[in-house]
Amino acid sequence: MEDGAREEWSGTSRRILITMARLIGLIANRPDLCNRFAEYESGVLSAQRPPSNGEEEAQWGWGIGFFQSGEILLKRRPLDERASLDIGEMLADVRSDIICAHVRRATVGSLRTDNTHPFRYRQWVFAETGTVNNFTEMRQRLFDTLPEFLQRSLRGDTDSELIFHLFLSFLHDAGKLDHPVVGVDDVFPALKSSLSLLDRIAKDGGQEPSPINILLATPDYIVAANRGTPMAYRTLAGREDFEPLFDGEGIGKMRMPDLEPCRLSAVASDFENDEVPGDWTALAPGSMIAITRTDAPTIVTP
Repeated sequence: MEDGAREEWSGTSRRILITMARLIGLIANRPDLCNRFAEYESGVLSAQRPPSNGEEEAQWGWGIGFFQSGEILLKRRPLDERASLDIGEMLADVRSDIICAHVRRATVGSLRTDNTHPFRYRQWVFAETGTVNNFTEMRQRLFDTLPEFLQRSLRGDTDSELIFHLFLSFLHDAGKLDHPVVGVDDVFPALKSSLSLLDRIAKDGGQEPSPINILLATPDYIVAANRGTPMAYRTLAGREDFEPLFDGEGIGKMRMPDLEPCRLSAVASDFENDEVPGDWTALAPGSMIAITRTDAPTIVTP
């Protein structure tokens, strides 16, 4: 799914040219921090289309899911002709304390809005990178495991949306899908069961487990699962961490807003050359992480 990438240096600044897939989750305790962080970290989080090398140029799209006043809003572009996608520009006009962003190089499903991440169901937002192995053969078996009301909810034809509905089906089996607030302790087992079923069906078909990464967002927290390319997280807390995000505006320290209570956490995957940036913390393969606005991340290892 991923194309190659490279790193270029200019003086002391770093410019990262990244693979075409991207998965980013941001959560903060103020709605003006996520887009500011995205702009500050654009060198790490942005994406650039690799050279075509004489072959047909790869096509990509992108999408953003975010929460405002308790509502889920989506911005999705199935096809983008630009050679680079700046995550700071993508989020510049988004004011939200929880954001799920995704850059997609289509491997399953056509380039249309219904196939563009993130996907939404009630209070859930979902995005994924990677491809289910042998999905053409597995599709029907996965579809048949869903209750009828979730089968009818499918709008596109991607493996990602089907995995999302597989997760929802396990929440339904646990009697949690209709709850307005679902705790992280219920999300981890449902996500684990979804991936276990996916692996079991793959094994029956002689396939290896699929290398995928998953991001779920709710109005209260973000959950991510690392089963594909390296995934990592970063947490900023307090004045010292946030001052660099505000210095670019030329605000004097005497006029700097009160940054001590600020807190933000980010989780991302599909980094350039599969290398985790030095100021991020790598997640172990197979692990899951939950992040809230105020607490330290909760990590479940394999």
